[in-house]
Amino acid sequence: MNKLLAPALIAAAASACASSDEYRASQEANPAPCPNIVVLSEAARFIDFEGQQAAENITYSGEIVDVGSACRYYTDNPIEMEVSIDLAFGRGPKATDNQKVFKYFVAVTRTNSEVIAKKEFAVPIEWDDDEDVQVKRVDVDEIVIPRRDENISGLNFEVIVGFAVTPEQAIYNRSGKSLKFPNIK
Repeated sequence: MNKLLAPALIAAAASACASSDEYRASQEANPAPCPNIVVLSEAARFIDFEGQQAAENITYSGEIVDVGSACRYYTDNPIEMEVSIDLAFGRGPKATDNQKVFKYFVAVTRTNSEVIAKKEFAVPIEWDDDEDVQVKRVDVDEIVIPRRDENISGLNFEVIVGFAVTPEQAIYNRSGKSLKFPNIK
């Protein structure tokens, strides 16, 4: 189970019985939308090359194929959010191993502003000898975003996902060059 806790929630909270008003509120719809989930464009994929940047020199590659999320909040309680990320990984002609560990991150920000919390996760991938592409869904089971009061909605925050890319990979991604996975739906 992967968890990302915003720093303000690390302090232990005293447990207490919920009032009937709070229980009723917890059963109602969110008072406003969930935070937007964003795939950071310069970290949406990566391609590792051995030598020049050409298809025949690819060792490994990865792409964020899809993201989904759900959240819940009511009264002045924190926003509790879950994120699912579909990742595709490729093994290119210059790959040397059938297994590799890749890293991705999930960050919580104030909308168009500073990062509140960021956590990196590892995802191990293993290919059979006759496979070049693996697709894997990863779940970040609990993201907790503190709110000062009930007037702060999910629209005040964004959840950003991406691969942990090198500066060279980010430059390649910004260049607009494309070596996409075939047959990924």
